[in-house]
Amino acid sequence: MIHVCSLARLHETVSDTGARHVVTLIKDISLVRRPPGIAADNHLLLDMDDIAAPIDGYVLPAPDHVEKLLDFVTGWDRGTPLVVHCYAGISRSTAGAFITACALNPARDERLIARAIRAASPTAQPNMRLVSLADTRLGRGGRMVIAVEEIGPGRAAFEGVPFRLDLE
Repeated sequence: MIHVCSLARLHETVSDTGARHVVTLIKDISLVRRPPGIAADNHLLLDMDDIAAPIDGYVLPAPDHVEKLLDFVTGWDRGTPLVVHCYAGISRSTAGAFITACALNPARDERLIARAIRAASPTAQPNMRLVSLADTRLGRGGRMVIAVEEIGPGRAAFEGVPFRLDLE
C-alpha cells in the first residue's frame, strides 16, 4: 500500500505505517531528513517545483523525474508500505501515488484509482504535469489525465491530511 503525506508528517507517517521505502517530490531536497529505518537506497529524492508549466527560476517536473519514479517504484518489493510525500501532501505526492498505482497495476482502470484518491483525500490535487508525463510514458492514451480531470480540484488547504491508497 501507498501512504501519502506532507513533509511535516513524513517521520510520523513512516513510523506509524512501518514503511521502508520513501519517495520525496519536493523543491530543495536539502530540507528533507531521511526518517530512521529508511536506507539511502530506499529513498528516492526528486527535486522539482509544484508547477505544470515553465516558470523562470523554477524546476519543471520533467520526463527524467517520471523515469526515476517508475524505476524506483517498480523495484519496490511491496513487502512494506511505500510513503510518497511532497511539501504539502496535496499535489506532487498525490500525483506520485497515482502514477505508482497505475504503473504497478496496469490493468486497473485509471478512473477507479483517481476516485480512490479523491475518496481518501478531499484536498488531493495531483500535479497535472507529472500525470501527463506518466500517462505518455505508460502508454495510457490520455486516460490518466482524464481521470484526474474528472475528480476535479481538491478542497483548498495548506496541508493535506495523510492518507492511504491501496494498490488493488
